[in-house]
Amino acid sequence: MENNISGVILAGGANKRFNGQIKAKMPVNGRSIISRMIDTIGKIFREIIIVTNTPGEFGELGNHLIVSDHFKKAGPLGGIHAALKASSGEACFVFAGDMPLLDEALIINQIEFYRMHSCDVLIPRVDKLIEPLHAIYNSIILGDLEEYLSGNNDYAVREFFKTINVIYQQLSISEGTGKAFTNINLPSDILALEKMLNAS
Repeated sequence: MENNISGVILAGGANKRFNGQIKAKMPVNGRSIISRMIDTIGKIFREIIIVTNTPGEFGELGNHLIVSDHFKKAGPLGGIHAALKASSGEACFVFAGDMPLLDEALIINQIEFYRMHSCDVLIPRVDKLIEPLHAIYNSIILGDLEEYLSGNNDYAVREFFKTINVIYQQLSISEGTGKAFTNINLPSDILALEKMLNAS
């Protein structure tokens, strides 16, 4: 699919719940979460950016652009800023680094919806839950985000959203969206996911 959007994975750093291991590198049925993600988004985006504060851990992915936060300890907003600053595209499609079941058709649908609407950010919403880390961020917000992060502001993504033009794409509750938005938060989530994949 031809587009001028960069695919971004916020791979973060060490995670306390995983004994300091990086979630994006955790194996699911023998393949890391991030390699599963790249298999999917690599079909859609020509430029893939990996945002991590431990770039040395991702040396095997050096064929992609690997960058670190400029604003440390700013959470996802810091990662989004780093991606926008590094991107050569008009926008970044940002994914959390712990989403092993990304859906190609859903991502393409989101891009098409974004193309039809004028907005700074496009966020999918299922029922009343939003997915700000499966969302498209226009590069036009880079200056506003930089100013926001430089000030004495709340680093919560939802607080920043109050300052820009955000559109929400309402999606139906389905098995497809449930899988695509699956996050790995605990080691037990990986075991449950492997059991589900092996049964399917």
